[in-house]
Amino acid sequence: MSAPRILVALAAGALFGLGLAMGGMLDPAVVRGFLDFAGDFDPRLGFVFAGAVAVSAAGVALARQRERPALGATFALPQKARIDAPLIGGSALFGLGWGMVGLCPGPAISGLALGVPEIAIFAAFMLAGMAAHDLTIGTVGASPDGAPVRG
Repeated sequence: MSAPRILVALAAGALFGLGLAMGGMLDPAVVRGFLDFAGDFDPRLGFVFAGAVAVSAAGVALARQRERPALGATFALPQKARIDAPLIGGSALFGLGWGMVGLCPGPAISGLALGVPEIAIFAAFMLAGMAAHDLTIGTVGASPDGAPVRG
């Protein structure tokens, strides 16, 4: 990976982590509060989602106007267009874990900087789950320009 791509990835990751921290998404109680409709409902996560959808929509619109990305040969777009059992199962498993623990991969990685032992334990099990997936279902490789692909 070239130096400009590494710097852009680092800047994007830092900006993402900062946004998660500012939105309170590193606190599992905020996530559980958003999912607690019958108790102490906390709408902050909904506003973070709305902001993420707006930024993503702008990025997709910009990408559709370009022939290729600024720092790559091709856009890494999903190859599947249909909803299948692995997608539904994975989404359900993700949602169950997210609701029970209040963390998902982005906030967990960002939260490692806080040094909270519970977040480190979650991240370790998350990585173990990813490794187990790669060993049993399939691995993730990279195309010549560095875009992830399923093997």
